[in-house]
Amino acid sequence: MKKYIYITLVATGIALMGCDFFDSKSPSAMDAASVFSNETYAEQVIAGVYENFGQDKSYRNRLACGYMGMDTDVEHGTKNSGTADWNIYAMTPTSADLSTSNGKDPWGYLNSSIERCNNIIEGLEEHADLEIPKMQYLLGEAYFLRSFCYLEMVKLWGDVPARFKSISKDPEGLNIPKSDRTDVLSHLRDDFKRAAELLPWSKDCPGTAKNSTCRPSKAAAYAMLARMDLMYAGKGVRPATWRDQTEFLVSDASLRAELNTEVMWACAQILKNGDEDVKFQANYEDIFKKICADETNYYNSEVIWEIPFADGSRGQVLQYNCTKMDKALGGLKNNEGGSSNSAVGIVPTLYYDFESDDVRRDVTMARYIWIYDDGKEFNSDPEKVRNAFPGVDVDNHEKFLYQKRAMVDSWYGNKYRVEWMKRNRTGNDDGINFPIIRYADVLLMAAEASIGGIGSDMPTNTYSIDGNACYNRVRTRAKASSKTLSGMKDIQEERKLEFTGEYLRKYDLMRWGILKETLMEAHARLELMNAHSGEFSELQDTIYYHYKYVGDEYSFAAGIKGFVIDSVYGLNKGELGTPPYTLTGGLKGSLYASESNGRVLAPDNYMLFDRDYPERLNGRQYWPIFAVNIGQSNGTLWNDYDYVAR
Repeated sequence: MKKYIYITLVATGIALMGCDFFDSKSPSAMDAASVFSNETYAEQVIAGVYENFGQDKSYRNRLACGYMGMDTDVEHGTKNSGTADWNIYAMTPTSADLSTSNGKDPWGYLNSSIERCNNIIEGLEEHADLEIPKMQYLLGEAYFLRSFCYLEMVKLWGDVPARFKSISKDPEGLNIPKSDRTDVLSHLRDDFKRAAELLPWSKDCPGTAKNSTCRPSKAAAYAMLARMDLMYAGKGVRPATWRDQTEFLVSDASLRAELNTEVMWACAQILKNGDEDVKFQANYEDIFKKICADETNYYNSEVIWEIPFADGSRGQVLQYNCTKMDKALGGLKNNEGGSSNSAVGIVPTLYYDFESDDVRRDVTMARYIWIYDDGKEFNSDPEKVRNAFPGVDVDNHEKFLYQKRAMVDSWYGNKYRVEWMKRNRTGNDDGINFPIIRYADVLLMAAEASIGGIGSDMPTNTYSIDGNACYNRVRTRAKASSKTLSGMKDIQEERKLEFTGEYLRKYDLMRWGILKETLMEAHARLELMNAHSGEFSELQDTIYYHYKYVGDEYSFAAGIKGFVIDSVYGLNKGELGTPPYTLTGGLKGSLYASESNGRVLAPDNYMLFDRDYPERLNGRQYWPIFAVNIGQSNGTLWNDYDYVAR
């Protein structure tokens, strides 16, 4: 009986993806030998993996959109006023918005992608002429994508089934139980290296994969290998299921040192390649401007690999990760339609962790929302609108664009901005790609491994990689002061400042074994900030500011007047009382208290975790396997950490 591979779904899913590298002309069904011996058809089957990324409740509007990675000491999920169960470590196997009744959820899509990769790997290895560079590339891409999906599963769920054969090759694979995550990571270690062997550098990739951030290259495989190795050499909470109850995932210090050595080696392949070095952007803001402007030329971008979405037809990355701008439709540049869920808020204490000249601070966090109206959102008193916005025709209700001051509990991520797009946004699916790893991460991973990581397990550094220089290269770009890398606390702080809002922080804290203590400390700092005591004793409730007229620089159309907040006083430590200068059209307002909510940072109003159940900060760092997935597993899946359905 012939083995057939059906690709109708793949062909229809091609339009979901942002990089137009697939040809949709294909028969609805062909035997595996015909498909995997043909470059065009084999590439179409690869499209099926990317298609899963663009599905509802996959990366399209969940995994890239504020549902994973929350909450940390710097990022705060804002869904349900910040109390959604995935924000406060209170998830259950039936958590709404993530679990479904049909299994079309993150667990289902990642497993489906892995199975598709299994079929592709087996098909190419059995039928393809791997002397052909394009076929080598496609096999390397399949290994890379499978490894990426598995690493995501370990990150989200901890221990997962190790299923590295297709169901057609191993029908019992449907009944494989969960494996100790170290078994999975050990396998991924080999597979990422296999991908690196097969994949060329971006400039040498075949066809439309050449010089594209949307398809993996050798650098992507090395970078993800380094990320995986640091997780493998790190710490993690463990269920009672596994015998190894050590604090580290692997108790063997020599293996941890070996993993750190491999991180150095993998990073060195990228850092010592002159073609790759040009990727490090001179201007921090430009990294995100280029992402929002659909810059996918590999050598014009700091992104090493990203998940692609089609322009305006799939992917809601910007609308979930931007500052609020749904009340600026038709007024703010490129913002014709769609909402702004703005799912990622910034924990306000982060503002004071940056050095005063660090350019990353204002790129990372927005302390305003965009409004387009006649001033009614600013104030219902026309005279106050007239005084704040000179030149606006208040009597005739002229609409204009402005930034409305946000309370300290409502500061949002600012790395994704609709005004940086080159396309006009007309709906929720903005099509901005989701970056997975960028060059600065390689620098900081090399720096971390150079000091032995969280276990001080020193690597064998024969690659001439100067960890201190890597660390300071990131700081220098940010205009932060150069300093000597003295230990893991420096790395932990630098990764926080560099990557806030990029879904890395939670998983860094988990592999360092400090998630719970960091969140407890974050809440303590918020209480000090709210009370203006301790390290925040030189703060006050009131800020003073005025509006600066910027013409139509940020406006949707010529002639729409625009205003931005300017000359803020009272936000920084030591700025007490009234400004020592006169603000023309000066305004003032409280950042910390409102008539409706009282003290906005009060413990009952601002939660990073459910303080009635602090023990959840251990086991519930990971998501539960959803009830529908367990129900479909023939009894081979289960949840640890006392997860129970509500």
